[in-house]
Amino acid sequence: MRHFWGPVINWGLPMVAVMDMRKSPEIISGRMTFALTCYSLIFMRFSYRVQPRNWLLFACHMANVTAQTIQGGRLIRHKMQNKNAK
Repeated sequence: MRHFWGPVINWGLPMVAVMDMRKSPEIISGRMTFALTCYSLIFMRFSYRVQPRNWLLFACHMANVTAQTIQGGRLIRHKMQNKNAK
């Protein structure tokens, strides 16, 4: 059962990132986005390397890497627009 509940609870990370995509990019923390991306990349590898492979955990962290990358892109675009406006 531990291969089920951990990934289910972890789905909160990408869900929150997706919900935040409608909010202003001013609230995005670059450091936190980077940390969450690294965290998910590490646990994607872990979920693939354990036996038996934990595909639910892998999918959860793949979704989080995708969501955090999009958020990071939004932050960079926002900062570049503000830099060009000055």
